[in-house]
Amino acid sequence: MIKSKKLIIVGDTAFAEIALEYFDADSDYEVVGFSVEEAFLKAPKKCGLPVMPFEHLDSYFSPDNHYVYVAIVYTQLNRLRTRLSTTAKNKGYKLASYISSRAFIWRNVELGEHCFIFEDNTVQPFVKIGKNVVLWSGNHIGHHSTINDNCFIASHAVISGFCDIGENTFIGVNATVANNINVGKDNWLGPNTVIMKNTESGSLFKTEQPDPAKITANRFFKVKE
Repeated sequence: MIKSKKLIIVGDTAFAEIALEYFDADSDYEVVGFSVEEAFLKAPKKCGLPVMPFEHLDSYFSPDNHYVYVAIVYTQLNRLRTRLSTTAKNKGYKLASYISSRAFIWRNVELGEHCFIFEDNTVQPFVKIGKNVVLWSGNHIGHHSTINDNCFIASHAVISGFCDIGENTFIGVNATVANNINVGKDNWLGPNTVIMKNTESGSLFKTEQPDPAKITANRFFKVKE
């Protein structure tokens, strides 16, 4: 694939490394550097590329011919990714998106800027996805549903048809949202939660760790030491 666009990745965590790998292998972006806020700058290079202070990014990489992707997960209910991407856009940078060539995105899906959609996502007809949304691998987004701005959907979640997911919401692995449900903004849906009715803004749905059985796994499976 011809690399026709130059990209800076904001962040230096595991997501930043993953973003580098995906953009490099499966996009027309050439990653030319990383950037973090000056107070968190740990090293001058990452993965062989320069790391520049975010506050002075435009002194190193011109906004005229560079794109930015902010590889931050759901910190502060997605506020950190939102703040940094908004600041980069205000500096004059275009915001990049990554859409895996192995994701299934129906032709009439509406997709906002600065999104990252991993492999094996299924996004059905008439879905609307706002800006600054992350869909980790293997999710199902049902027809006529809306995912509003600044959401993070972890792996293998199911959002059924005609749902509305409020902005800044996090949905954990294997969570399920039934048909015709409105999830309020700033919600946290823990792993494996099932949402069967509308939720209020700011709701947190925890997942309880099950207690271990009184018998050990070794004894149950008759493992001889």
